[in-house]
Amino acid sequence: MENKKIRLAISGALGKMGKSLIKESKKNKKIKLKLLLLKKKNSLNIKKLKKIINTKKRNISIEDKIKKNNDFDVLIDFTNPKNTMKNLKFCYKNNKKIIIGTTGLTKKNYKKIKKKSKKISILHSPNFSIGINLILKLLEITTKNIGLYSDIEIFESHHRNKLDAPSGTALHLGKKIAKTMKKDFSKISVLNKDHKNYKRKKNEIGFNSIRAGGIVGEHSVMFINKEEKIKIQHQAFNRKTFSKGAIKSAIWIFSKKNGLFTMEDVLKK
Repeated sequence: MENKKIRLAISGALGKMGKSLIKESKKNKKIKLKLLLLKKKNSLNIKKLKKIINTKKRNISIEDKIKKNNDFDVLIDFTNPKNTMKNLKFCYKNNKKIIIGTTGLTKKNYKKIKKKSKKISILHSPNFSIGINLILKLLEITTKNIGLYSDIEIFESHHRNKLDAPSGTALHLGKKIAKTMKKDFSKISVLNKDHKNYKRKKNEIGFNSIRAGGIVGEHSVMFINKEEKIKIQHQAFNRKTFSKGAIKSAIWIFSKKNGLFTMEDVLKK
């Protein structure tokens, strides 16, 4: 049975998501943790990781970068665009599958991801929460019914150290709405707008961001018209929901030879 397990690599192993992914992978019988990647490989960091993974029972490599002889099937990366693209390049050259949860990627990055997906399996999602992906379905239904005659506002809140704003998830929600309305997202989105001397235009999607404290992640979408207001909201209490989704995605993508996928594909029946 051992050789049938999916051999997993995790990048950014000592980050908040990295530690959550390690804990979640240890619970899953279909996963065998094989490689942990650190930003800095030193005795203190290695000691911290060994405490989390209990290496007395597990044969897991700890590295500061991927090496050609590292033995894994799927890599999960929730780090930063520069590191993610470097890891993607390795996976492409060595025919490995990759799960990307990194936000703040550029159009150039997305173009490279799409190109490389012709050879390897890549799953990218700005949010791996099952709840958020269910909200995407609700947004599609709501937009089809009242989107064109409602003012739409997206609110998102995250911890004070998050760099990108609006969040990747908020943008993903907005793009889903724009696509459903058959509108060009770049033309109808108003990102973190300045309300001074601002008159709202028809079919705009407004974005509002908060960066404070230790907020894990909160997203809400409001559809407001003259008759009523509908609010669709999601709140993550901890990172476990994201790591569960990422592990589920790693298992799902293992059987895919190549292609670019999202969390929505994982949840399709």
